[in-house]
Amino acid sequence: MDLPRSFTIRESSHRILNPFTPEKLATLGAAIGLRPGATVLDLCCGKGELLCTWSRDHGIAGTGVDISTVFLAAARERAAELGVGERVRFTHGDASTYVAGEPVDVAACVGATWIGGGTAGTVALLERSLRPGGTMLIGEVFWRAEPPSQEAVEACHATSRDDFGTLPGLFEVFDGLGYDVVEMVLADEDSWDRYYAAQWRNLRTWLDANPDDELAPELRAELSREPMRYVRFRRHLLGWGVFALMKR
Repeated sequence: MDLPRSFTIRESSHRILNPFTPEKLATLGAAIGLRPGATVLDLCCGKGELLCTWSRDHGIAGTGVDISTVFLAAARERAAELGVGERVRFTHGDASTYVAGEPVDVAACVGATWIGGGTAGTVALLERSLRPGGTMLIGEVFWRAEPPSQEAVEACHATSRDDFGTLPGLFEVFDGLGYDVVEMVLADEDSWDRYYAAQWRNLRTWLDANPDDELAPELRAELSREPMRYVRFRRHLLGWGVFALMKR
């Protein structure tokens, strides 16, 4: 059970595996009022930057779950680097079935709501680990503008317009599930750039070093295609943010 190599190549230089900058991640941690000793569960934690930096900055303890052995190795190295290895731990496993052994103060899925089959299913999954009165964090994509064509939809990694909602539509979903939105931090075009443009350099660096690898033709085609699709469509059509929710 692991991610395909293409994922780890594409995001090899990234610490944050979504369109957030370190500054936005820090803003989110401060905005939700983290306290020393608070417990955090992060499903699909990637390289663990959320848990590691919040443990360093706020004294939280936490668990991260991810399917990628490469990402988890990087997360453990980061925890050791920041001196928080005794407060955060990382588990290799299927986040779609993971439930914390004890209820946590903050339950998060930041940018991987496919593990619950969408926003509502992921909220239901996180509820199983969240203490009463705790804070849930959902990272989700949304349309900033109406896609003009099917080509635009597919360039945004969707199959149809209905795959993503709008920002008001997301708030309606949260409201219908019985949650108040109590904070949010949204990506902007610069943070999208830092996420996607860094992938192009990672791909090019890898291709230069591995021209005969079996993945080289696929990743060469991706590097030739994706930058233009990003600047033509994705950069101005897609929004992304992390929403802090509390049950009514």
